[in-house]
This record gives sequence, C-alpha cells and structure tokens, in this order.
Amino acid sequence: MTVTAQRSALDGTGKTGSVHGPGVRLLALVLTVGGAVGLLAAFTLAVEKVALLKDPSYKPSCSINPILSCGSVMTTEQAEVFGFPNPLLGIAGFAVVTSLGVILLTGAVLPRWMWLAVQAGVTFGVVFVHWLIFQSLYRIDALCPYCMVVWTVMIPIFWYTTLYVLGRNLLPVSGPLRSGVRAVASLHGVVLTVWYLLIVVLILERFWLYWTSL
Repeated sequence: MTVTAQRSALDGTGKTGSVHGPGVRLLALVLTVGGAVGLLAAFTLAVEKVALLKDPSYKPSCSINPILSCGSVMTTEQAEVFGFPNPLLGIAGFAVVTSLGVILLTGAVLPRWMWLAVQAGVTFGVVFVHWLIFQSLYRIDALCPYCMVVWTVMIPIFWYTTLYVLGRNLLPVSGPLRSGVRAVASLHGVVLTVWYLLIVVLILERFWLYWTSL
C-alpha cells in the first residue's frame, strides 16, 4: 500500500489520492481561528465570573446597557447548567478545537474514529449554543457580548466540520441524501450567511422596542 493510500484509509474515505485538498485546509483554518477566538472569549468570561464571585457589586466589562449585559446572564441558572460556570466548558472545548486545527495545518491525517468524536463534540456545542441563544432571548432577556462571540464562532466550526465529515464519507450517506449534501456543500457560504441573519433577525425582533428607543 502506498503512502497516499494509507493516508486515505486512515482518513476513512476509502479513496486514493491526497486527502489534503482545499476542504481540509479551510476546515483547519476555521478550527484554528474560530477555536482561538472562542477560547479567548471563554477565558475572558471565566475571569469576569471569578471577579463577580469575589465581589457581587462588580460590574463586568461587557455589561454595557440593560440588554447587552454579561452580569445579568452570569448570575442565572443557565450560566451553570452542569454545576459549574459554562465558560469552563468553553475553555476546554475550544482548546481542543484550536489544537485540532493546528494539527491539521501541519498536514496530519486523523483516523475516522477521531473525526466521529470531533463531530459529536461540535454537534453538542452547536446545540448547546442555540439553547443558550433561546434562553438569552426569551428567558433571561439579556445578551452577553462575549457569549455572542462564542455563538459566532461555534456555528462555522460545526458547519464546516459537518461538511467535511459528510463529504469525506466519514459518516456514510447515500442516495438522495448524498446528493443533498453535495448541493448544500456547494452553497456553504450562503447557508452560513442565512444562519447568521436569522439569529440577527431574532435579536432585533426580540429587543426591537429597546433598539428603537435609543
């Protein structure tokens, strides 16, 4: 077996030819940059949370007005879903994502089981983020700017990981579903833009009275 074939087998594609095309490089960049930005935002949130725990009267740097207020979000039950501050989960998760991106940029090839683990992790992350978006908009009635940074980077991390995993047949799909994956993948930027716009529209609609009163 040639080196190229070995790489293809390790990557789970079952095809000959290099697995390091534009697809994996784009994914590597998204994971590296998105992971680093998310890690910075999560770390900053953790620092602000510690400061708030030390001094309940402390006003976080991201508490700008009644709507854009990290302090209002940090003190809720939703901010500690698993019994500890959510930013700690972000620090661990984004550290792994960033490391993975850097590893891919070096040209390393990951085995199929690792890709499936990554897919499971980013799927959990994007579902959790959208649950937090719902909670912020319709339960807490406040937005945390640093949290919104996490939302912003988590979506493309999930999106491009999923496209890569499906495109390389690491999570097998066939028939009409595979054709659908190809069609969506060709419009990956459009889908991402619409995704962001929907969230922006929800934010504008939810706090429209406040925005128009400024």
